[in-house]
Amino acid sequence: MTEQVPQHTGHGHGYLPAMGHDRLLPFYDPFTRLLGVRSLHRTLADQADIAPGHRVLEIGCGTGNLALLVARRYRGATVVGLDPDPLALGRARRKATRDSLPVQWDLGSAGDLPYPDASVDRVLSALMFHHLDRAEKHRALSEIKRVLRPGGTLHLVDFGGHHRGLLARLTHRDPPLEDDAGDRIPARMREAGLTDAGELGRGRLGVTFYRATG
Repeated sequence: MTEQVPQHTGHGHGYLPAMGHDRLLPFYDPFTRLLGVRSLHRTLADQADIAPGHRVLEIGCGTGNLALLVARRYRGATVVGLDPDPLALGRARRKATRDSLPVQWDLGSAGDLPYPDASVDRVLSALMFHHLDRAEKHRALSEIKRVLRPGGTLHLVDFGGHHRGLLARLTHRDPPLEDDAGDRIPARMREAGLTDAGELGRGRLGVTFYRATG
């Protein structure tokens, strides 16, 4: 749930850390469990229709909870987690080692994916997209389009402009949530060249699930 943000964030990074500050990172997993984020991850994984042999990339993986869920559920898939926060990735690696789950953890941002063209079957994004400004959203979606194999799909869950709940207030900075209101996220997906973009439904915490094809 961390991602590169071009504006000043006040913590000396070029990205927004999980919980907004490095020193709060130890509280991230308990906080998200308390709010029920695990259930959002399970729904997103179910919607992704992951099969043996698939290469699955989570962008903005944070401490790795969604990527680890996918690796645990779909042992025949190759799972990659990408995040710009080395501290969050360190926690993700330790959890993967503890549970003997073979996840690849990479340092990087969604706007500049370090993967070849047409090399990924599924891209997952959970509660990260709203942190990006408009230009970075377009770069991220264009990069997702580039790395997806033909017929591969993007599965994204995030806040829309209708939501002002606790999780959005605590994890959100600029730009305003209204920037993703209505049909704007599917419209951005289509602008980046993705097809069949649309909503799959709403979830707890005021989030919306989206899907698009590469």
